[in-house]
Amino acid sequence: MDVVLVSELRCEAVIGVHSWERQLGQVLLLDLELAVDAAAAAAADSITAALDYQAVAERVRAHVAGLQAQLVETVAESVAGLLRDEFGVPWVRITVRKPGALAGARGVAVRLERGQAPAP
Repeated sequence: MDVVLVSELRCEAVIGVHSWERQLGQVLLLDLELAVDAAAAAAADSITAALDYQAVAERVRAHVAGLQAQLVETVAESVAGLLRDEFGVPWVRITVRKPGALAGARGVAVRLERGQAPAP
């Protein structure tokens, strides 16, 4: 397996455990690592044989915008399930960053992996 990377995908979200957070629109940054068969896509040189990362990005943005989760962990788990179920990705590693969530830090992040990891 090969891996497609989508870095710092900006997603608008209603997220937070505090009521004042949930009244604000916030930006989450998602890093997606998705197991694919890049050889098949390269051989065909066609988007129909590849993972359409534009479609992935649009779907993930829409999904995150509709979640209204309290926790970054919830967003990460939900996006992992969506990618595996709707796009047939056998393995995914997701990092969800919430900039400015912690005083004195650039932000907080959660990283998770789901599915069968690609061989090294």
